[in-house]
Amino acid sequence: MEFITSENILLVGSTILIAGVLIGKSSYKIGLPLLLIFLLVGMGFGVDGVGIQFSDMNSAQFIGMIALCVILFSGGISTKISDIRPVIIPGLVLSTVGVLLTAFITGLFIWWLSGMSWTNIHFALLPSLLLASTMSSTDSASVFGILGSQKVELKHNLRPMLELESGSNDPMAYMLTVILIEAVQLNESLSPLNLCGQLVLQFGVGSTAGWLMGRITLWLIGVYDRIGGGRAIDSGQASAMIAILMLGAMFFTFAISTDLGGNGYLAVYIIGIVLGNARIPARRSIVRFVDSLTWLAQIVVFLMLGLLVNPSDMIDVAPVSLLIAAFMILVGRPLCVFLSLAPLHGISLRDKTFISWVGLRGAVPIIFASYPVVAEVEGASQIFNIVFFVTLLSLLVQGTTVIPTAKALDLIDNSAASDDDFGVELAEELPTSLHTITLSEQHLADGDTLSRMSLPAGSLVMMIRRNGRYIVPNGSLRLETGDVLLIIRESDEATQTT
Repeated sequence: MEFITSENILLVGSTILIAGVLIGKSSYKIGLPLLLIFLLVGMGFGVDGVGIQFSDMNSAQFIGMIALCVILFSGGISTKISDIRPVIIPGLVLSTVGVLLTAFITGLFIWWLSGMSWTNIHFALLPSLLLASTMSSTDSASVFGILGSQKVELKHNLRPMLELESGSNDPMAYMLTVILIEAVQLNESLSPLNLCGQLVLQFGVGSTAGWLMGRITLWLIGVYDRIGGGRAIDSGQASAMIAILMLGAMFFTFAISTDLGGNGYLAVYIIGIVLGNARIPARRSIVRFVDSLTWLAQIVVFLMLGLLVNPSDMIDVAPVSLLIAAFMILVGRPLCVFLSLAPLHGISLRDKTFISWVGLRGAVPIIFASYPVVAEVEGASQIFNIVFFVTLLSLLVQGTTVIPTAKALDLIDNSAASDDDFGVELAEELPTSLHTITLSEQHLADGDTLSRMSLPAGSLVMMIRRNGRYIVPNGSLRLETGDVLLIIRESDEATQTT
């Protein structure tokens, strides 16, 4: 009987997926990044565990490419211009200069290690820089998974800064990886002028394609709304179709940008930003759909990468990988953060220290490490195993200490509350917005009822959350410290016209 059938592939895949979800639930209690759990589950089902064999690096790279497009697109949609505007300069500096410095400094360290007689790696300068480039981008998905599960917010706009960095630094790492693979294959020295030219080309084409396709997609959404003479359509179907249209535009943007010599990942991130900051019908439903798809993409990638690696093969590179990981965590990342942010003012020592510590490596470095393998670069298998080992250590060491580090540095904002916690959505065309306020003793100084509170003009309290309970308010309800008020507020334009 043939074992490899479509049914058996689905059976094994679904079993791994279900097992990962159930085992991953424990990550919230023990503080492990959820994606690390899926990575370990994949390794457990792999060739050195249950015995499932998966070694198709080309398929893994293709699946990783699709998943990374979805992840970056989702990151772009969730990036609000109003949130990142105060931190856009440091965020972009970290995602460009920071990545370059990480690749250069770590590459020199790896090259130095390769020259030691007691190590078992012997990389020349360019392969050393290539190895470092695959690991030069950060992955904050695990960080914010932990912060989100613990409902923790950060002070000093650190969250949007880290989100901007993690969302925009993958394209830079990808460009460096591709350029260095080409240089290694051609056995050429890396010309700074050539490097700058390729970076300008990829950034220019990628950013332009992303912005143009974002505007075209918004026009297509308007066309979709007008088809049929504006007759009413089921809202669920409309939101589903618009979400599919956006995904189609996203993949088209990646393909066309790459074909034109640009950076497809940057284009995907930018089209996400354009769409995420525009008025789109049924936004909440679409965002939830994209979020779910993003989680699925991340889970599939981590499970696949866990299956792809052979833990026994990592034993040979374990000592040198441990040294590289320790250097990146304790020296490389902090040095790059402090150097790149040195010209900027207003970022405290505590902020820089926290930014340095949460530079986690995730699925993206492992995906990028598959590129040298597919390109048949000499020593590519060592590169892949080292990147996998470093990523594992980064998630294990840094991922489990994110919240303790934030607490130790006094960077947790206990007064912040999420506007999405109530699950209430307003139509985009309404001239109103939702806000939340967590009541303190100062709010209740003049009285403990809504009728005695001073709210801004045009504001109305819709609901109150108290200890997990939801209360419909009235003027006589006694308020308590810690109550969260959901407030609907007229926009400035609406207030001016009344």
